[in-house]
Amino acid sequence: MDTKDIILQLRIKAGLSQEELADKVFVTRQAVSRWEKGDTTPNTETLKLLSGLFGVSINTLLGSPRRLICQCCGMPLEDSIIGRDKNGFLNEDYCKWCYVDGTYTYSDMDELVEVCVANMAGENTSEEQARAYIKQLLPRLDYWKRYESLSDNGQFEAFKTQLVQEINDLRVEGMPRVEKLNALVGRYINLEYRLPNGKTVPFLNDETTYLGTQLQSEFGGRCFGVVANMEFILICTYEENGANPELVLYKKR
Repeated sequence: MDTKDIILQLRIKAGLSQEELADKVFVTRQAVSRWEKGDTTPNTETLKLLSGLFGVSINTLLGSPRRLICQCCGMPLEDSIIGRDKNGFLNEDYCKWCYVDGTYTYSDMDELVEVCVANMAGENTSEEQARAYIKQLLPRLDYWKRYESLSDNGQFEAFKTQLVQEINDLRVEGMPRVEKLNALVGRYINLEYRLPNGKTVPFLNDETTYLGTQLQSEFGGRCFGVVANMEFILICTYEENGANPELVLYKKR
């Protein structure tokens, strides 16, 4: 699909007129009309605004001329899993798990290898095959090639260490000590909890990436789910596949 068709489709899906779209990206209605006729294409800055407005990558707006992969873990990228800069714009170099609001979540390649192996290994791929592939792939990716210049000198790792300590200091009965936290995208962990008034509500944002982990209860049966970020710590329990979740603790930091 060409850029002209993509912009037209996205505009109509968003319920915007040409004039309304023009106002949102600071151009004239005539400019939008020319894009949709294929006479011109938006410049780089306008493409960024369109990307932010419609929640799609610039690569998608241009008709997907490139095959995007995360330059930290090697995962193929679709618009729904692309990480975001601090200003909210999509960063087409990274996935949501490796790059959160302008922050890189991995500083230890060996740790990332184990995370990738756990997700790749299965019926058709053994752990040994997955580990050999990932160990060969990661050093070729831009993030690890430029790690010294891109890293934050351990600040994010220090934050995770502090967060783990805060969680363990809560001493939740039956919950084992947390050893590490992984990046988790909201939509995969956004359970709905029953309130005293009988209503069930989710506490997380589907599009936000959090830090968290799952732990087997020391009493057996249920699992503990831990989710946190700079603003809060949430601890819950649930049965297999997230069934019958119960909120144990929600604490603002």
